Amino acid sequence: MNQLSDQVNRLQTSATLAMAAKARELKEAGKDIIGLSLGEPDFTTPDFIKKAAIEAIEADYHSYTPVDGYKELKESIKNKFKRDNQLDYQLSQIVVSTGAKQSLYNVANAVLNPGDEVILPCPYWVSYADIVKLTGATPVEVPTSIESDFKMSPAQLEAAITPQTKMMWYSSPCNPSGSIYSETELKELAEILKKHPQIIVVSDEIYEHINFTENKFSMAQIDFMKDRTVTVNGVSKAFSMTGWRIGYIGAPEYIAKACTKLQGQVTSGANCIAQQAVIAALDAPVDKISYIIDKFEERRKLTLDLVNQIPGFTSNVPEGAFYVFPNVSHYFGKTIKGKTVNDASDFSMLLLEEANVATVTGKAFGNPDCIRISYAASEADIKNAFKRIQEVLS
Repeated sequence: MNQLSDQVNRLQTSATLAMAAKARELKEAGKDIIGLSLGEPDFTTPDFIKKAAIEAIEADYHSYTPVDGYKELKESIKNKFKRDNQLDYQLSQIVVSTGAKQSLYNVANAVLNPGDEVILPCPYWVSYADIVKLTGATPVEVPTSIESDFKMSPAQLEAAITPQTKMMWYSSPCNPSGSIYSETELKELAEILKKHPQIIVVSDEIYEHINFTENKFSMAQIDFMKDRTVTVNGVSKAFSMTGWRIGYIGAPEYIAKACTKLQGQVTSGANCIAQQAVIAALDAPVDKISYIIDKFEERRKLTLDLVNQIPGFTSNVPEGAFYVFPNVSHYFGKTIKGKTVNDASDFSMLLLEEANVATVTGKAFGNPDCIRISYAASEADIKNAFKRIQEVLS
């Protein structure tokens, strides 16, 4: 007898985590799997951050932390927002959580009610839609394409708004497309939102520093959007701290207080040692991690060169993050290695089973014609993976 809640029964398993689990299962069975599915840097956490964690242990940090984060960490976050984003947040507007995913979950549950609508430009990060659904609200997908660099236009935004629209969520740099909204593009979207003051914007900036352009602008920098924007960030990606689980928000104070109230009944405060390490990460000049960004830019060039060598693959040029998101619909309807490819999910599974390369279907990101390929892997693995893909598709 299934006694699980309807809510959990409706919930989708995270596609990225499911593919990673499948890849691990095949590895354990003896298969030589190359993983290009997870959004996890293959660098170790920088030594100066690890040193701060060791010092915190030796200083006997071990107790429960404040629900919204240590004051000294919030001071570092406040300074980081000012230094990197020209944003002035008070400590009462900042909440530290167990990863940016919890930050997003907190915001959704603090603001959304059943019947509300949330606009999601496609493609979007896999968990957005299901986090929205968990509140009883409805995700409203706005399709984009390679031709628009996977970015939503002001006209598309206006067409998607209804009396039920409560929020708009987006990431820039985008997971999975690597696209970055410029200052001009965000200001154009803001002009549409200006006419609809009930809409709150969630700006997911977790890939902020993995940016190969001069486009560095936050929606909250627009005066009339500051009090309607929640800026989400964390240290998982640029600082290679995925397992440390620290994310944070800068938000209107009433939303920040609601997130703290909610978090106090769920996880309470984030890990004490990790918080101390993040102070060191955020206080350091950004060029302390420039070697990570430079390496990702080299891998982007390599990956795009290899993508362009595969017949039927078409891609935008990602400006940030560490993914390419090629359209693979050329192969739909074809039979390859005895398997019929109907969509990106079939194609991604074909690559796993026949090429031993793990990718993620674009269907999970709201775009069923593409797959996401992560280049957060060694150059040798990237080259070997594409060689295998080419052999299977030839």
